[in-house]
Amino acid sequence: MALTNAGEQLLPYAERISRLVDEAQQVIGDETDPCGPLRIGSMETTAGLRLPTVLAAFAEDCPRVDFSLITGPTEQLVRDVLAYRLDGALVNGPVRQPDLAETPVFEERLVLVTARRVAGLDTVIRDPKTLVFRTGCSYRRRLESILQARGAIGVSCMGFGTLDGILGCVGAGMGLTLLPAAVVERHASREQVRVHDLPEEEAHAQTVFVQRVDTPPSPALTRFLTHPRAMQQTPPVLRMVGRSSAATG
Repeated sequence: MALTNAGEQLLPYAERISRLVDEAQQVIGDETDPCGPLRIGSMETTAGLRLPTVLAAFAEDCPRVDFSLITGPTEQLVRDVLAYRLDGALVNGPVRQPDLAETPVFEERLVLVTARRVAGLDTVIRDPKTLVFRTGCSYRRRLESILQARGAIGVSCMGFGTLDGILGCVGAGMGLTLLPAAVVERHASREQVRVHDLPEEEAHAQTVFVQRVDTPPSPALTRFLTHPRAMQQTPPVLRMVGRSSAATG
């Protein structure tokens, strides 16, 4: 079956009507016992580091909510929120998109990560090979900027879909990456890598929650947003293996 020309013209209106009906049902839903679907996006580093505690608390608080978590790079998650495919997302900020409201959630301290045997960055910065998440990752762009500020030319990138893949290959000596320090501290590969501190002006990244300004939050989303207080708690300080300063490259 195929739509006629008139059907093609009608389709966007039908989609908007359907979306408005869904929004109306969500807005008048039971605030004391939320139910229905809730689609939240998150960067993979955030999902692994910050969300387990939050999701456990939310699942206990709202057992009737059909919760979906989608991970991806910041650019893709922002597009999905704008296209109504997600109810909201945890992304690297600031986003500065007029159709989105963004709420600061917490701040991460970023570090450069290399193989354990790399004591200094002079050698790897001369001909840098970066191991990063796929295109659209905000940390990827920041790493390129950090390396270029230190005189790196012709940065080559290898894209990965998982954090395990990145840190495993960094530990094997294939290149360097940029990640939140707390992610490295908690990862199974931490004994194989070395962390290099960045100057204060380069070391901080803010995570924000974005949602559309034209869509009233459902009771489920409203309840979910009461739980990020747990994400703002400082992760336990673990022993960091191999640390140096990248202040001067």
